[in-house]
Amino acid sequence: MVDPVTATAVAGPILDAAGMKALGAALAITVTGLASAWAEKEIGTAAIGAMAENESLFGKGLILTVIPETIVIFGLVAALLING
Repeated sequence: MVDPVTATAVAGPILDAAGMKALGAALAITVTGLASAWAEKEIGTAAIGAMAENESLFGKGLILTVIPETIVIFGLVAALLING
């Protein structure tokens, strides 16, 4: 940080409270996004394999592929609560 009057460096914390809140919100979104992407990849791969054998499983595969997206919504809600 720089003192605006003397333009000299002032020792202070690397991250203040606002910075820690922002970092926590960013981690909430990042971790849930990565977890959701990994789960969606695994479920999507299995769903495509199942549909290759039986085309009537399309609806179930689609529903199971969309379910991990709720994890990201929970991460977004947590990030909004952290910053709120």
